[in-house]
Amino acid sequence: MVTTTETDRVVVSGLVSQVVLPPDARELSTLSRVDYEDAFIVDAGGERTAEQWARAVFDDAPLAVRARLVSGWMGLGLKLGGPRSAHHVLGWKVQQSSPSVLLLAAESMLGLEAELLFRTEPRGLLFATFVQQNNPAARAIWARMTSTHQRVVHSLLDHAARREETPVNHA
Repeated sequence: MVTTTETDRVVVSGLVSQVVLPPDARELSTLSRVDYEDAFIVDAGGERTAEQWARAVFDDAPLAVRARLVSGWMGLGLKLGGPRSAHHVLGWKVQQSSPSVLLLAAESMLGLEAELLFRTEPRGLLFATFVQQNNPAARAIWARMTSTHQRVVHSLLDHAARREETPVNHA
C-alpha cells in the first residue's frame, strides 16, 4: 500500500499527482539499473484491475492520441509489438501481470530500456516509469524528453480518470 504525505507530492493537478516513487514500487522493476524514474497517483474510484487501467489509459485514448504516442515511441527507437493483444498494451510487452500489478516493457534500438508500472491502490492507481539509459546518446535523448514525457503521462492519466468518473451513456 502506498501512503504519501503532502510533502511527498511534487505536482498536484485535478485527479493526478506526481509523487515520489515508493520504494516497494521500485522493487517491481526488472531493469538491471534504473537511471530515471517518476511516479503518479491517480485519485479515482472504481474497481479497475491494473490491466484495465493500462488499457483505459492507452487503448481507450482517442485514435489521434494513440497515433501520436506510437509515433513518439517509434522516434525513441522502441521496438513495439502488436497494438492490441493479450500480450501487449499499445505495443508494450506485458512483462508481469496480476490483478493489482501490470508491468509493461519495451527496448529501444537507441539504447533505452523502459518499463511502465500500473499498480492499483486503495484510492486509485500508482503509475510509474522506469528507464535504463545504456549509452551517452540514450542519456541525451531522454534528458530532452523528460518534461514532455511527464506532461503526456499526466494528461493521459487525467483523461482516463475522468472517463472513469463519467461513464459513457450509450442510450
